[in-house]
Amino acid sequence: MYQYHKWLRSFHAVARSGSFTQAATLLNIGQPTISEQVSGLEKRFSVELFHRRGRFIELSPAGQQLYEITQGLFGQEDEALQLLQSFAQRKQGMLRIGAVSPPIAMSLTYSLMQQYPDIELETSFTSEAGTLERLYNFDIDVAILALSEFDHRLSTQLYRTCPILAVVRDDHPWAQRERISVQEIADQRVVLREPASRTRQLVEEGCQAHGVTLDCAMQLNSREAIVHAVVHGIGIGFVSAVEYADRPGTRSIAFAEDPFHISYYLCCLGIRRNRPIICELFDASTAPNAPH
Repeated sequence: MYQYHKWLRSFHAVARSGSFTQAATLLNIGQPTISEQVSGLEKRFSVELFHRRGRFIELSPAGQQLYEITQGLFGQEDEALQLLQSFAQRKQGMLRIGAVSPPIAMSLTYSLMQQYPDIELETSFTSEAGTLERLYNFDIDVAILALSEFDHRLSTQLYRTCPILAVVRDDHPWAQRERISVQEIADQRVVLREPASRTRQLVEEGCQAHGVTLDCAMQLNSREAIVHAVVHGIGIGFVSAVEYADRPGTRSIAFAEDPFHISYYLCCLGIRRNRPIICELFDASTAPNAPH
């Protein structure tokens, strides 16, 4: 069984890094040994784990299934080593948080700093796809995401729901109003996030439900870029209320019908849900009427 453990570790390193060379560097062993051990797995069990195309490789369907298992297997080994290292450094623990929204993640981080002053916190921000990949790879412990689909490997809990607001330039006709109707969007040029953005998806779904057609002047890949486009008069934008900073030259406007809401979920790998620090975080962050 020990022999297979070494072979599986080599497979996992190649699958994770996408390269036999990088896997050899990660494990600090020779590349021929990595290749020999992966080939040993394939020959012993008569399975193709990687499709090889010259210098490029990709996981086969069988390799993808095996990688989902080894993520948990070796991710828990890494977690055990991190725990031992924290003991050696006399730390009370560490929690790594990943998120797509800095404001909502920093709110959670600050709350944790007050509640658990001896815990070392590390917070990072990437796209939803990037954050999920880091969660699956055990590079972070928990994530806050505006999920559109729920993976069976995850344990999720509603963290917060916020309205989505319109953002306009301060000389826009709407700027002096407290609320507008969703129907009024039909008369405006709009700037939208990329199609994968959950904010964009929710705005499009809400407008469709109200029979409103969007006139998209531009699509951009960050909320900061959206606000800059608004300031330059390219169109109106949409942001979550928690993400809107009162940037000079702009105003946020609520919708009378309250048509757009975005929900943020606290997520962790299901196999790690009962880890003490993660369990405490989930219990302390239970939102009213949140699904469990």
